[in-house]
Amino acid sequence: METAPSRHPAELTFRDADEADVPALVGLIESAYRGDASRAGWTTEADILGGQRTDPEGVREVITAAGSRLVVVERGGELIACCQLEHRGDAAYFGMFAVRPQMQGGGLGRRIIAEAERIAHDAWGVGEMHMTVISVRDELIAWYERRGYRRTGRMTPFPYGDERFGVPQRDDLQFELLVKPLTA
Repeated sequence: METAPSRHPAELTFRDADEADVPALVGLIESAYRGDASRAGWTTEADILGGQRTDPEGVREVITAAGSRLVVVERGGELIACCQLEHRGDAAYFGMFAVRPQMQGGGLGRRIIAEAERIAHDAWGVGEMHMTVISVRDELIAWYERRGYRRTGRMTPFPYGDERFGVPQRDDLQFELLVKPLTA
């Protein structure tokens, strides 16, 4: 299913992912968060988590789940970013956000999150966007706050012992819920 054209149609296209995208999406997400390749960008989790960020099954699950979309962002037909949108009642959940590390820091993420908010609002009529961020990621949380998200102080535990989410390098990890009201 195609989403509405981007505000910069010559530069970026947004579409829903399909099964054929799974290998490239896993590679993109891993490169943005884990290992030495992720250090080229500023969103790396390499100092707090080792192991994998996702796997083909996890990506397929997001693509195929009811009320879920994995939005692929391309420039010139080349995959450069993605994000998950999930309909959760009066809110949408935003996750699995990844931008190629060498393309981070130039305003691309800001454009993608704005488009994701528009898609969620238009598709589901939701009034809020929710996300969870590892609470020790101060720089990342500050970036989201500059985009209108607010910290709620509501924490959920990190799934220690479940290596599908990574191998923690510290013992104080938890997720904080961030919320942003969406308007038309």
